[in-house]
Amino acid sequence: MDDKLSHMDPKSGAKMVDVSGKETSVREAVARGKVSVNQKVIDAIIESSNPKGDVLSTAKIAGIMSAKKTSSLIPLCHPINLSFIDTQLNINQDGKFIEIEATVRTTEKTGVEMEALTAVSVAALTIYDMCKALDKTMVIDEIRLMKKTGGSSGSYERNNAS
Repeated sequence: MDDKLSHMDPKSGAKMVDVSGKETSVREAVARGKVSVNQKVIDAIIESSNPKGDVLSTAKIAGIMSAKKTSSLIPLCHPINLSFIDTQLNINQDGKFIEIEATVRTTEKTGVEMEALTAVSVAALTIYDMCKALDKTMVIDEIRLMKKTGGSSGSYERNNAS
């Protein structure tokens, strides 16, 4: 493996990685995160009584939309065609949090890890925005890559304990 940083030019300036010589392949990434909330937020979501509307549906759509806009948000991130985006949100009543999972897939020359992580991040921010009137102590936490497949670096899967 080359020790040089791929996003640095010879003078330590930023550069976009040249992927023109790479092979296209099916690539997938799964990311997760969570938003810790109080009981009032959980109750409002379950009872569909949140003042700003349907929290989970709105956050799901926000995650999907943001994955499509990742290259506009993250400097040096390649704009790529996405074949599939799914954002799932689940309420954990015992732990008082909402878990977010995003799966993103493409057939391209570069991976979709940033798109999956962006989807989780923006879905979490959407939950915060929609519920901040009920709970200003919410915590967005544990945003991480769970799995990625495809590409020259091969597959990666996070240990479930981490």
